[in-house]
Amino acid sequence: MIVPQVCSWLENTRMAAAIRSSTWLFPTIESIHVLAVTLVVGSILMFDLRLLGIASRDRSVTDLHKEILPWTWAAFACAVVAGSLLFSSDATKYYENGPFRFKMLTLFLIGLNTAIFELGAFRGVSRWNTDKKTPLPARLAGGISIVLWILVVGFGRWIGFTKQ
Repeated sequence: MIVPQVCSWLENTRMAAAIRSSTWLFPTIESIHVLAVTLVVGSILMFDLRLLGIASRDRSVTDLHKEILPWTWAAFACAVVAGSLLFSSDATKYYENGPFRFKMLTLFLIGLNTAIFELGAFRGVSRWNTDKKTPLPARLAGGISIVLWILVVGFGRWIGFTKQ
């Protein structure tokens, strides 16, 4: 299979070796990754709580969406770059790590949930934009999103305790 070979190549790059051998590089990148994930989860949580009708009920869904989305994407990009650097430092072991795989699967499910929301319920947002109670599909998307992001954080923490 090609993935293990790519992982082996990746962990043998100069960058990966530098991250692995440095006493400060891995923890610095990991701190950046954790801060970026915190910003992603926090910003998405604000939007999801609006979809659930729990918070920001006085704000329109589209205004909140426009305000939060750029921050979310910037933080997500930062988290992906930092996470990729961390992964490269020991790619073969991370790839074989169960919690890492569950985290990646959960991120895929988050993308799927987001796409379904954006292409489904959010297309009709003009009808419920300022309603305090959003339609069921929007509430489901928000609730599923919260659960999935909690799983991402949990699996992310679990990785460090199971990596051998």
